[in-house]
Amino acid sequence: MRRRDLLVVLAGVISARTRDARAQQQAGKPVRIGILSPAPQSSTKVFDAFRVRLRELGYIESKNITIEYRLSAGDMGRLPGMAADLVRLPVDIIVTDGGERVAQIARAATSEIPIVMATAAGDPVGAGLATSFAAPGGNTTGFTLYSPELSAKRLQLLKEVSPKIERVAVFWDPTSGRPALRSTEAAAALLAIQLRLIEIATPGEIDIRFETAVDTHPEAFVILPGAMFWNERARIIALVAKHRLPAVYPEREYAEDGGLFAYGPDVAENFRRAATYVDKILRGAKPGELPIEQPTLFDLVVNLKTANELGLTMPRSILALANEVIE
Repeated sequence: MRRRDLLVVLAGVISARTRDARAQQQAGKPVRIGILSPAPQSSTKVFDAFRVRLRELGYIESKNITIEYRLSAGDMGRLPGMAADLVRLPVDIIVTDGGERVAQIARAATSEIPIVMATAAGDPVGAGLATSFAAPGGNTTGFTLYSPELSAKRLQLLKEVSPKIERVAVFWDPTSGRPALRSTEAAAALLAIQLRLIEIATPGEIDIRFETAVDTHPEAFVILPGAMFWNERARIIALVAKHRLPAVYPEREYAEDGGLFAYGPDVAENFRRAATYVDKILRGAKPGELPIEQPTLFDLVVNLKTANELGLTMPRSILALANEVIE
């Protein structure tokens, strides 16, 4: 079968599944939404935002929708089996959390069930999940947390917080952090900052990699986006605090949990937008025709309590830009 003919067949299958989901609603049978994530639990701010937006759109759990959570608590190796389980049920839509890697796992499990990425961290096109941002094609669409200028901006803000820094340790996850790493490297060249690149692929590597980083005598830390880092943020924040160096983080929750400051997209907002895409697909939209969207809201959150513990005076320029200052 020619590729064009195959795509037509797949589009017809996806459309038929969407019609089936709408028929389920009309018949009073709940629609099943699957969430595939490396998160440890379903009671989180981001999942709450997703559920709240669904309720605003008229979807009530135990009434006209059910949500099937498949959460691996940081163990990426469990996710393929969980994705296969969602397909066997079957669910009507899969929402993925945890970057392109999780979306790829869902995509490997099904080419028929629509997939909505809530937190792609890099380039879904480069990862083979979409033909383009404007017209993804196939059964996958959603939202990316990545915007090329973010990593450069974080390094600029860090330099503003601590103007004398010349050596910075950068922690990155090879499963999702390459685009952010490239942007950070470009910004470092302009700011005359030497980077110490610390690759961390699993939670078990975090402690030893931090010690390796400290042995290179950095003057500050940068934590790049990654689902594994997000899940382990309490441990990462504690390790940074142990070494009493300034650090910048990729999402506001790091600062809320004790990190010095964070700049990045509003992850909960991405989940709200993902709920809107779920609604559109259930109403008949084809996932391959819904554009993959980049973040629209960004937060700069400063933790003054942590700054005081480090003996740092946060510049007025940073405080003036902050969406939130934690005292």
